[in-house]
Amino acid sequence: MSSADFFATRLAHETDPSDVYAAQKAGEDIVLVDVRGVDAWRQGRITGAIHMPYREIAERAPREIAADATVVVYCWSPGCNAGVKGALEFAKLGYAVKEMIGGYEYWAREGQPTENNEGPLPRVFDPLVMVVRG
Repeated sequence: MSSADFFATRLAHETDPSDVYAAQKAGEDIVLVDVRGVDAWRQGRITGAIHMPYREIAERAPREIAADATVVVYCWSPGCNAGVKGALEFAKLGYAVKEMIGGYEYWAREGQPTENNEGPLPRVFDPLVMVVRG
């Protein structure tokens, strides 16, 4: 496999928080799925995501998500592989799926909209992961 093929393959199966947020703002039809556990979901999640822990995907996805949907999964952070586990489950079911690298951590650090059971969470822009304009 050439380097170009390797990186093209990665891009076909991965996305990042900035690209997902841009897709949402552009009105693209994606289903954003949080594959973490219930305690993580309650603590904070991406606004507009649905909650489907990766262990439940095989059973729930065919009933709850259209087979022709484009799915983007995420977990906590780059240190968490639940997103890979969730993406694998969706792929085995035949979905077009990408993992959002960086997970919830980088989504939140980039100041994208998050919420918990009480409502929207403060948006904080981290200069270590993005350009912050005053």
